[in-house]
Amino acid sequence: MAPLFTSALANWGDAPALLFPDRDPITYRELADRVSRKSSTFGPGKMLVAVEAAQSEHAVIGYLAALQAGHAVVMIPPDDRAQGAIIDEAFAPDISVCQRSGRWEMTGSLRGPGEAGIPPHPDLALLLMTSGSTGRAKAVRLSHQNLDGNAASIAQYLGLTPSDRSCMVLPLHYCYGLSVLNSHICAGASLYFPKIPISDPRFCERLELAGCTNFSGVPYSYELLESIDFRNKLPASLRFMTVAGGRLSPDIICRYNRLMRENGGAFFAMYGQTEATARLAYVPPDQLDGNEDRIGIAIPGGALTLEDEEGRSILSPWQPGELVYRGPNVMMGYASARRDLAHGRELDCLKTGDLAELDDQGLFRICGRLKRISKIAGLRISHDAMEEALEKHGIRAAVVGDDKAIHAYCAGPAEELAVNRILAAASRLTLLQVGATSRAKLPRLSSGKIDYGRLTAQFTAKNRESDNRQETVQEVFAQLFYPARVGPRDSFLSLGGDSLRFVQLSIALERILGEAPPNWEKLSVSELARRVKRTETAPKLEASLLIRALAILFVVVQHETLWPIPGGSAAMVLLVGFGLARFQWQAVTEFDIVRLFRSALPIVIPYYLIVAGYVVAWGEVPWASVVMAGNFGFADPERRTMLPYLYWFIEAYCQMLLLFAGFFALPPVRKMAAWSPFSAGLVLLGVALLARLIIPDLWQIGNRQIFTLPWMLYLAAIGFLAAFADTTAKRRLLMAAGTAVFCFFAFYESVWIGTRVKYLLQIPVLALLLFLPRLSVPRAVKALVLPVSTAGFHIYLFHRFMPELLLLPFSGKIPAPVFSMLSIVGGVVLGVIAWWTQKQVLSFLSKHRDLPLGRRLLHFAGTDSHRRFLPNGFAWRR
Repeated sequence: MAPLFTSALANWGDAPALLFPDRDPITYRELADRVSRKSSTFGPGKMLVAVEAAQSEHAVIGYLAALQAGHAVVMIPPDDRAQGAIIDEAFAPDISVCQRSGRWEMTGSLRGPGEAGIPPHPDLALLLMTSGSTGRAKAVRLSHQNLDGNAASIAQYLGLTPSDRSCMVLPLHYCYGLSVLNSHICAGASLYFPKIPISDPRFCERLELAGCTNFSGVPYSYELLESIDFRNKLPASLRFMTVAGGRLSPDIICRYNRLMRENGGAFFAMYGQTEATARLAYVPPDQLDGNEDRIGIAIPGGALTLEDEEGRSILSPWQPGELVYRGPNVMMGYASARRDLAHGRELDCLKTGDLAELDDQGLFRICGRLKRISKIAGLRISHDAMEEALEKHGIRAAVVGDDKAIHAYCAGPAEELAVNRILAAASRLTLLQVGATSRAKLPRLSSGKIDYGRLTAQFTAKNRESDNRQETVQEVFAQLFYPARVGPRDSFLSLGGDSLRFVQLSIALERILGEAPPNWEKLSVSELARRVKRTETAPKLEASLLIRALAILFVVVQHETLWPIPGGSAAMVLLVGFGLARFQWQAVTEFDIVRLFRSALPIVIPYYLIVAGYVVAWGEVPWASVVMAGNFGFADPERRTMLPYLYWFIEAYCQMLLLFAGFFALPPVRKMAAWSPFSAGLVLLGVALLARLIIPDLWQIGNRQIFTLPWMLYLAAIGFLAAFADTTAKRRLLMAAGTAVFCFFAFYESVWIGTRVKYLLQIPVLALLLFLPRLSVPRAVKALVLPVSTAGFHIYLFHRFMPELLLLPFSGKIPAPVFSMLSIVGGVVLGVIAWWTQKQVLSFLSKHRDLPLGRRLLHFAGTDSHRRFLPNGFAWRR
């Protein structure tokens, strides 16, 4: 069997087929004759013929002759001995058509496959090495039907006729170059081989003299065209131009599309893969304007679909999935050894490995490459998207990376720190996780594509060297606070550090110093640099984490036993203010409601799941809880208009987020906060205390006033001030004021002993935050505290499910102390399990970001706490 276009050469008669500078054209009649004579020299049986893919008539004739004789062809890059050796070792070609000492020769067995040669499958026509395959063999097996189908399809949508002539600048061992050859021969069109590079000043002149009607190139070809001012030297004969073989900048596509339309021509932006013989999609020229970043529609005879990770079809527009192609040009399969050539067709579709989405015009758009993705801190970073982000700033770069960092290799001069800043902004990573290197030019494969394999190897080697080099404190500060100039006297606080930088610097300092020292955010760079790396004798634990764990345990125990230890919820409110100041200060001062409530999603989601559970159980919707206003006193659980009072804290927490942001959105307060956050916090505390003393008397809702913001806001204000008490004087002032306030309320409203316990317990809580923020604890204690602290909100939400639902059948059947103990321990365990389950769900969603829901939910995984924090005061920094 042979491709149809090889047996129809003579049909085009004396029409020119191949043209070379300074010699007569080779007509189709002459080409048919020479191919026929060459074909007859091959021996019997199916063989593998290696053809040196030079831009020469001998290479074209050898290729067509081997196909016409029914053999399989493997194209060998010219002047690439390494690739030739790989092909020889893996596939053992029976015959070679190549140049030796300037002469073209055919060597090997002319009597059929050698003794060790396994005959290729009858359908096999062409073997092409995949892009960038170096060091090991990996080839695409293409059939006669693949070649015929793709050639005919391309000729159809390009509208090729015998009067067309292509300028052949693409290498013939590259599938795109061969497809240009095949499609033109299929249509009886001609091909001109200029024999000089595009960058040669004579290129435009030769193109014009040859009467070329079309030009096909890869993105790098267009970069070279720009370098010779091609758009101002456009040959009048040029009818259309095409690009494939990689992503061309939308700006350049727009320029050439406009240029061709203005000159009565057309520009075809195309997409293809070797595995689909060459091309599988294109943008119709009349739809290209405004759609320069699309790959378009399937070529005639083919079909494109999108599939999710489970293989289900995606039909909705703008929903990303893997691009899947079906058509007659889908390869037979891969081959890595001679024995693989005997296999028949193994695929009925091509999973491209590209992420794409379908727009509302029916055009496909590539979003990224599945394998060109780094997963860093829960984020999926597309290397292609990073290249696009740099391109928008006029920087041509190739981005590579792993699951720790990404790196941009820039073509030409580029300010590396500026590149890092762009990468960090586009990826939502920090400057510690991005890097850049300027190079005179990027390494490329013989096809003109960027050699990502070589760059990845260089990146890996560079990382290995980095791992062996000790970073300095100055370096990590400079990276994270760029473009600010960091001096030895600067500190985290003086530089305006935020929670994202706090986490990153904590990790870096522990790596450099062995342990981040107490209050390191207040120490200067030089003071930190003088610290000697030492082995940690006892693990350190932040006091806020211990407070949180004890507070939630107090809540669980008090709810079950009614013992007079109700100070847990008050401590949790205090920690809310502490966390808002420490990690959400920027969002608060900018009145960034979206960012604030995005940070609350980890508790809002399970809260609404509980609301949904009550809706199902009651058959009614507790609207007050749905709108988070149940603590306002107008609803009642007995009327099923709100959830049980237990959940007041979640409502109050969300209301506090809004109130803090609203307060600091006031211009005078914002101005004061910019001058001194501690002073602004004192104003907030004064307002909150007035509200605590006055509003409950004006707003008569009985005992339910303890669930309202006026009753508790001053606690959050004190926590807020604790985060900004950065001097001894401020800490002493706040400790004195806090002690006075707590003692006042402990005795002013002392209706029972629990009230005194509640307020007096806040005194040691505040003292720990101010004067002992980090504690040395046994490892066993830290191991117990961390999960309880981390799951604090979830324990609060779910702990009553244990006695009131799961253990209810055993009520009265087991001793009361045992029942209470099981309720307390089981409630804590249930909350930890709920937190762990939510964590796993979010981890799953982070791996399925292509789904819109996953994409939305992942926003809260990218909060300022950098996915290491639960929201605000309830954060656990691992």
